[in-house]
Amino acid sequence: MPVKLSLSALKQTRWYEYGIRFLLGGLATVLTGVLGARFGVSVGGLFLALPAIFCASATLVESHERRTKEKAGLSGTRRGQEAAGLDAAGAAWGSIGLLAFAAVFHVTVAASVPGAFAAALIAWAVVSVLAWGLRRKLRIVSRKPHRSAHSPSAKGSPLTKR
Repeated sequence: MPVKLSLSALKQTRWYEYGIRFLLGGLATVLTGVLGARFGVSVGGLFLALPAIFCASATLVESHERRTKEKAGLSGTRRGQEAAGLDAAGAAWGSIGLLAFAAVFHVTVAASVPGAFAAALIAWAVVSVLAWGLRRKLRIVSRKPHRSAHSPSAKGSPLTKR
């Protein structure tokens, strides 16, 4: 599935959900600042790798998917959990790109601040796209057909008792 922009998701989000995202994102940013002031910029910088809105987005993704399934008359609990899990996995893979950004910026900032930002941005983009592609290649998908009690290949079937 290719990456694409979907503006229809903006219509599905309720106004207070945006408020929750901004509030939790702001709290994560303030917490990072407090930790940096208290324990030094090295410790504060470690927490900058946490995407500020991830805390809110995981719960919002779960609730959107659950509501969508419930509108169709199905239980959406598992679907919501799986969607939030995929969001978390994406954030973890995206952190690899943030690490590349930080490393390139650290190495190049002494020469030129604008150049360091440009180089770090390019490194982030390249590493993030490569990590996404690697994840797609390494993804293991179960291709086993679902076996029901009525299928010929089910345990106890005359076809499997050879």
